[in-house]
Amino acid sequence: MIPAELAAALLLAVQTQQFQSTPDRLRQGAPVEAFPTIDVAVIAFPSSGPPVGANVLFSRDHPDGRIAEFAGAFGSVRNVHFLADQRDVAGNSASWLPGADWDRLTWRTLAGQADQPRFVAPYPASLVKLMVLVGIAREIDSGRTTWSAPWTYRTETLPVRTWAERMIAVSSNDATSALVALLHHAGAIVRTDGAEQRNRVHDAFTRYGLTTLRLSNTRPDGGWMNRDGAGVGELQMTAWDTARLLWLLDAAAPPPPWLEAGTPPLLTDASRAEVRALLASQALHEVLSSTAVAGVPGWRPGIPARVPERWITPEGGVAAFELKRPSDIRAAQSAAEVQFDHKTGTTENFLSDAGIVVGITPQRRHYIIALLSNLGTRYAPTENTATTWKVPQLGTAIDAWLEARLEPKNPAH
Repeated sequence: MIPAELAAALLLAVQTQQFQSTPDRLRQGAPVEAFPTIDVAVIAFPSSGPPVGANVLFSRDHPDGRIAEFAGAFGSVRNVHFLADQRDVAGNSASWLPGADWDRLTWRTLAGQADQPRFVAPYPASLVKLMVLVGIAREIDSGRTTWSAPWTYRTETLPVRTWAERMIAVSSNDATSALVALLHHAGAIVRTDGAEQRNRVHDAFTRYGLTTLRLSNTRPDGGWMNRDGAGVGELQMTAWDTARLLWLLDAAAPPPPWLEAGTPPLLTDASRAEVRALLASQALHEVLSSTAVAGVPGWRPGIPARVPERWITPEGGVAAFELKRPSDIRAAQSAAEVQFDHKTGTTENFLSDAGIVVGITPQRRHYIIALLSNLGTRYAPTENTATTWKVPQLGTAIDAWLEARLEPKNPAH
């Protein structure tokens, strides 16, 4: 496998889904007004040979897709002008509403140069919680708190790890606010006169070359949403930098080649293991993987991932903390071939999913995948689903292509 081959496969996988025909609830079920924004990156780890990575980007500006080029071995994207997402004066994500004219909007650079083709990086939704988790893990590694330390947010006191599990497994916004408040309390983020004076989370991402990962303008009381002055336009991620962040969390992956020799690890081995365990606790398999919504009318399989057994009820539903899904997923669960340690994100206008895929014995495939898009719940066919079925179908297509090339039973590839 070579990068050009992987990039071509990702382009074809997206094109085959015909996302341009996706019904839009805000257009009374008519197809989308413009080609959706889809930023997808994959880093594959063959059992023999070096890692292979690719990133393809689609949008109304790039309906046929654009292949990212990297600075050096797995370095930053160098042929795209990433623009930061934005809100209008009323606080709405107006750039994603029907009738939005991107040429009449004033954009802010996230990364890249203005003479490169533009790409509006969509709000990552709850995928931002991965950044919060890494920030907390680094504070733990620095001795400023521990996973078992009690932390009180509002009227509830829980161990830090329990807050983190709620934030990741069921995407609790309150748990996220609790941990953002802890980041401020620990001095990782310091605001004075309404401006950030220190942000150790950003410092870490910059040190490791992940310059499109931004956790800006959060508040000491835990505020991180639009109403707090953060949210859309302030919290930023791209698929390629997210995939490279996950590489730094993958103990089974080779050393990241874009970093200089001797660069210290992002996390200690102990905290990296904790973070992986938390990502493995994910109950929301409903985006690139769809096992958690098996049984919903019209269900389409995604990456064939296993839901943690502890979340499955005797009747085959999914129940984790406040999450309750009654449909019987046992058939899809028994057909699972991989473990997908990941974080999802969904709002009306945004969708994301990123994590590490490892085959369940005897399966052997190992890869990282990251997706950011504007295909949020307004494109979902029912209230019980996160997005159009085209997204898990995209996950299936990518996984099947990688399986054919990463599993030892197919040595010809």
